[in-house]
Formats: sequence, structure tokens, C-alpha cells
Amino acid sequence: MSTIAISIATAAEARAMVPALADILIDCVEGGASVSFLLPISRETAEGFYARTALRVAEGSAVLFVAAVEGDVVGTVQLCPVMIQNQPHRADVAKLLVHRRGRRRGVAEALMAALEAKARAEGRTLLSLDTTTGSPAERLYEKLGWQRLGVMPNHALMANGDPSDTTFFWKALPT
Repeated sequence: MSTIAISIATAAEARAMVPALADILIDCVEGGASVSFLLPISRETAEGFYARTALRVAEGSAVLFVAAVEGDVVGTVQLCPVMIQNQPHRADVAKLLVHRRGRRRGVAEALMAALEAKARAEGRTLLSLDTTTGSPAERLYEKLGWQRLGVMPNHALMANGDPSDTTFFWKALPT
């Protein structure tokens, strides 16, 4: 069994990984995932997204987690602290993405475990996220103990442009 290495990228590391992270995003969108992008997704669009993410890492509004299996970058997720004065205890989870070549190996679970540990270490006690209703990600979050808040019909579009329901989740972290 391959070892999964999870790291938190610095801004410089995030900038250096833009091409590899863009590959993951492109693969997920081409695989049909509803992750804010529509087909066809260009390399320029995907790299632009992760270049902006590197800027957010530099300013502290995102923590970028990266998963590698045998040195091959196959997954990523972001912890986005809420930067509102009355919500210092809260953060959002964004863009849990695993390249198809890295799936069914525990990569997503390892990324989420690292994210939750970092959130707890930063004093975050409440996390939230959303995902496509009926997706494998929805089942993963339920398995990991996330609580379903509700479903919003036609909230987003799938990569092919079809409307899709979105399930919202939350998780309280122990202090």
C-alpha cells in the first residue's frame, strides 16, 4: 500500500505547484465534478484559479493542503478561515479534489483529517462546506461525521451545465 503524504503549502510552494494543482482541477472537471467550473476548462483558467489561491495563502485567507502518493501530487483541499470579527471560531472547507489516478486510496480522508487537525489547532470549532447532492463526496462527508444542514435545489451547475442540487454540511470540532 502506498503512503499518502499530506503537507500544508507555503505561498511559494503553492505558486510552484500551480501546474500540478491545475492538473487535478482539470481532471476533476473533465470527470464531471461540479466544483465551480464548466467544460471545457482551459489550462489558463485552472492555473489562474490556483495562482489566486497562492495569493490567498500568502494573505492568510486560505490554508492549502496537498496530498502526494509516492511523490505524485494527487489531491488538495483548502481551509478558509472566516475573516469576520464575530466568527473567529469558524472556517469553510473548499475544493476537496482528488485526481482520478489517486482515488480509492484514502487520499480524501487523509486530506480531511489533516484539515480538521489544523482547524482545531487554530481554535476553529465549527466547519462548513457544500457538495453536489448524491455525489461520492456527499457520502464521504457523512462517513466522516459531518452533519447535513440541508439541500438547496438547483444551487449550482454540473461541469456539463446541467443544474444540480447542493447539500450543505457542518461539523463541530472538539476543543
